[in-house]
This record gives sequence, C-alpha cells and structure tokens, in this order.
Amino acid sequence: MEPPAAEPAPSGDFIEAPPGRAPAYQYVLAVLVALVGGLLGIVGAIFQEAQTTLTYVLLPFIGAPLIEEALKPSGIYLAMLWWPRALRNQLFTAVLCALSGLVFGIIESLVYVTHYVDNPSDEFIVFRFSVPLGLHAACSYLEGLGLNQQVIDWAAGREKLPRASRNFYIAAVVIHGTYNLTAVILSITGVIDFND
Repeated sequence: MEPPAAEPAPSGDFIEAPPGRAPAYQYVLAVLVALVGGLLGIVGAIFQEAQTTLTYVLLPFIGAPLIEEALKPSGIYLAMLWWPRALRNQLFTAVLCALSGLVFGIIESLVYVTHYVDNPSDEFIVFRFSVPLGLHAACSYLEGLGLNQQVIDWAAGREKLPRASRNFYIAAVVIHGTYNLTAVILSITGVIDFND
C-alpha cells in the first residue's frame, strides 16, 4: 500500500489564515458592511416619520430608540452570518457597531440641516454634527458589546436571546430615549434655542 501523496505547498499568491482566524479580506468586508449597515438604520427613521399623529408624541421617546437601535447594526448582523470568524472579538464587534451608529448619525444630521430646519444656524449645525453623532455611536457601541453568534441563533429560533445581548440593547434604547426626552424638554423650556 502506498502512503498518501503529500499536499502541494501553497503558492506565494495565496496565504491561508491561521485556524480559527478569518482571512484578512473578511475583516475589511466586515468594516464595509458595518458602514453600509448604518444606512439601513435610516429605514427605521423613515418608518418612524410615517407613523400616525396618535403615536407621534411617544415616538421619539419609545419608537425611535427601539427601531433605530435594532436596525443600526444591520450590517453587523450580516457580517455575523457571512463571516462569523471575523467577528469573534467582542471589542471589534462593538467598534463596528459604533461605526454603523456614526454613519447613521451623519445621515440623520444631514437630513436635519438640509430638510427639517430652514436656514439652520451655525450653532445648530455644530450641535447636529457633534452631540447626536456621539449619542448614536455610543449607543451602537454599547449594543455591540452584546452582539455575538448567539443573537443569530436566537433570530433563527435555535436559542433563547442571551441575557447580555438583551441587557445591552435595552441600555442603548434607554439612553437614546432619555436623550430624546431631555432634548425635547430643553427645547420646549427654551434652555436650548438655536433660533437666536
């Protein structure tokens, strides 16, 4: 009986990732999908705007945070499905989620300063491109600390939602809703007024 033939040595053109690690291109693709995923969060904002007048009062405090925080990491969900080995580090996943939140915040701020507010002041523009961007990035980062493969298994009906994932999501929603409530109160009471 002959011994099995030795496998040919890999050529210099192809470098295989060490076992357990994703190939380098998957990390790059995960970053790109995370950035595009921030765009998908805008779908939630559009849905939020299409609601009836009855729910309009509670929407900024409950609906918007629930919808936006669930949709901003859409790209991360896809990356977990397509390249799970690229997202094994929780910190990396959270940073990708923060990037998604940042993209979402930039698009939202662009919409505010170009469509929602007529002739916005310089102070309003600086505000829109600082505080809300930080909020969206921070909330998404927080939620990213709880995103892992078990969330995908939960969505597929194979597991229960991990407690940590639920708790990080709820924390992000509460922070986002509290920010929205505070901003509305400060605006109504005149503490924040960008019209001067």
